[in-house]
Amino acid sequence: MPTTHFIVHDKTDNVGVIVVEDVKAGQTLTGWVIEGDGTITVKALDPVPLGHKIALSDLKKGDTVLKYGHDIGRVVGAIAKGRHVHVHNIKTKRW
Repeated sequence: MPTTHFIVHDKTDNVGVIVVEDVKAGQTLTGWVIEGDGTITVKALDPVPLGHKIALSDLKKGDTVLKYGHDIGRVVGAIAKGRHVHVHNIKTKRW
């Protein structure tokens, strides 16, 4: 069985959570989709730290970020599939 590099909780999620250390740009990552018990692959375009998120699809400014099947914020600058997703490119919708 391949290494699980990231976890996706819900099929509607557009980000996955990195669960291993030392993800490097150019690395092909395997993700476990808990809902449905499937797997997906994404090529990392950036190094992504443990516990941070990776984009599972291209996201444009203003898009809603979904994690655990819930809205966790909005995209403030375009994010390509495979890019690091964190506070530098998403913000809460509260402000």
